[in-house]
Amino acid sequence: MSLSLLAACLWALAATVVAMLPSRDHHWRAAYVLIACGIPILGWVTFENGPWIGLLVFAAGASILRWPLIFLWRWLRRAGGPKEPAE
Repeated sequence: MSLSLLAACLWALAATVVAMLPSRDHHWRAAYVLIACGIPILGWVTFENGPWIGLLVFAAGASILRWPLIFLWRWLRRAGGPKEPAE
């Protein structure tokens, strides 16, 4: 196993441990830290192991951090949707 895949597995383990801890802000601060750490790890995995393994690691990360992705998708749909005509 490459070092980048080991880092991705440790990231997933850390995310699982954080999810078990109680949180007043519904884990949003932890999600921001996990995203900030996960993006470079995802790039490293993709660089070392190829795009297919990178897509698998991305899917695993997206399943862990699904709510930030859902809120991003909703925000993008609102931002890019049809605008109301000005009257």
